[in-house]
Amino acid sequence: MTNANVFNQSNGPLFTQLTNTFAAPGIEAPPDTGAAAAGSFFALTTNNISIPSSQNLLLQIVNAAGSGRTIRLSSLMGGTTAAATLVIYSGGTVTVGTTPTPSNTLLGSSNASIVTTRQNTGTLGGTFTSLISIPLTAGIYSLDLNGSIVVPPGQSLSISLGTGSQVGSINLLWWEF
Repeated sequence: MTNANVFNQSNGPLFTQLTNTFAAPGIEAPPDTGAAAAGSFFALTTNNISIPSSQNLLLQIVNAAGSGRTIRLSSLMGGTTAAATLVIYSGGTVTVGTTPTPSNTLLGSSNASIVTTRQNTGTLGGTFTSLISIPLTAGIYSLDLNGSIVVPPGQSLSISLGTGSQVGSINLLWWEF
């Protein structure tokens, strides 16, 4: 007689139930967690900025040649009150408006980031290459980069949000090693 039922039924003779024999709790975490615990994870924000008509909100980090550290981007998030385009560039020149200070996410740590920062509104100058360009609607945005963009010594990364007549913010998180 042919067995037409190929599925193992709970009332059949072959039924088994697997039991997890792992005795201790396992913890799995992304690299960000270890970097934060070591005092090597940093956050940088533009805060909420009013972007003038026909301009972009610009944020740049520069990893100086000879710094001895490599930067791996963890995430990029923020918001905008109107439709905009978010672009991540390799290189470029941001005319210094302000130089925001990166914060160590290990609160109370005296470890400082090695990056130089620049923030302004306007247009990105110099020589640059577009890495990622995303059209946005009004609201929040979030990109999990998981270390997939690397900024070695002697390189810079620029971010542009715009164009024009809106309030926007850029928040960048990374770890250094």
